[in-house]
Amino acid sequence: MALDTKTDLNSLGFAKAPADTRVVVAMSGGVDSSVVAAQLAEEGYDVVGVTLQLYDHGAALAKKGACCAGRDIHDARRVAEEMGFPHYVLDYENTFREAVIDEFADSYLAGATPVPCIRCNERVKFKDLLETARDLDADCMATGHYIQRKMGDHGAELHSAADANRDQSYFLFSTTPEQLDYLRFPLGHLPSKDATRALAARYGLSVADKPDSQDICFVPNGNYASVIEKLRPGAAEPGEIVHADGRVLGTHEGLIHYTIGQRRGLGIGGLSEPLYVVKLDVDTRRVIVGPKEMLSTRIVPVREINWLGGEAFTSQPEWHVSVKVRSTRPPREAVIRPLSETEAEVELLAPEEGVSPGQACVFYETGGSRIFGGGWIWKGR
Repeated sequence: MALDTKTDLNSLGFAKAPADTRVVVAMSGGVDSSVVAAQLAEEGYDVVGVTLQLYDHGAALAKKGACCAGRDIHDARRVAEEMGFPHYVLDYENTFREAVIDEFADSYLAGATPVPCIRCNERVKFKDLLETARDLDADCMATGHYIQRKMGDHGAELHSAADANRDQSYFLFSTTPEQLDYLRFPLGHLPSKDATRALAARYGLSVADKPDSQDICFVPNGNYASVIEKLRPGAAEPGEIVHADGRVLGTHEGLIHYTIGQRRGLGIGGLSEPLYVVKLDVDTRRVIVGPKEMLSTRIVPVREINWLGGEAFTSQPEWHVSVKVRSTRPPREAVIRPLSETEAEVELLAPEEGVSPGQACVFYETGGSRIFGGGWIWKGR
């Protein structure tokens, strides 16, 4: 049936036929973005696939479970061939190193616990790649992220994925309203990853059974310390492990081996009480440990805030929302008190353990699915 462009919108929200709608699909080579590209191609859209080479994939070929390596570029190209749309590989290695990897290393050296996947979305995929999509005269850019874009009273809104187990909203809080106008997330409404794989099988995609990536793409086997030592030779300087009461309990081989809240692998066995990393003192190179109750935090300072709440962030003295302070934790009720357009104090109604500088604090509608943005936790208690 022909589209009535006067009244009807196509599935991407444009008042024109799919064949007249160009969409750039960000293809990682995994099953999610491949299904997005195949689905849009099948619906008749003018699809252009783009894959980013983010680092030297020659060194990454032996590493399984990572995105954007040489194998993944091959897989993305193969899907494009199978579905009959053009595919381009863009070399973003220098951009990725400057915008993501260098900050990752420096943050760890400063005693923080960074989330490079957020910075990659913010500074590479939704910035440079999005501009490339515009240069290709695309009407929009689609990705395989599990998150929903819905239209509200003030324009496009960001909402959690239908499948809470796959939801990626924590990693996309810094998406700006302007970017959200241009982006599309066709998988966000699906009930499960099984539904995605079923679509891949239906389209006959060669990646239908490809395993999900587990690690940060440039960190083999989750070994952060080895990557940082390569990026910053001499970074692993030894120091003391000190109890919060001042007792020296042992020594360590570098702060980069520790994170706030860590209990295992401290190398200080034989004590009567379980101890946790409660602070990393960069100036003295000390790992400070203490009992679990010392990890509890209620006041969280946040900066670099991206606000998606419609009305101005500072239009109210406080906002009652729910927040996530780590990607693996459920949202908890909180009060945000704006200090400026980009800084705030977040008060958790119930204390959280292991709140760490360098992590994101993401704002959610209490009892709902909408994301109101978020910011970066930036200093200790």
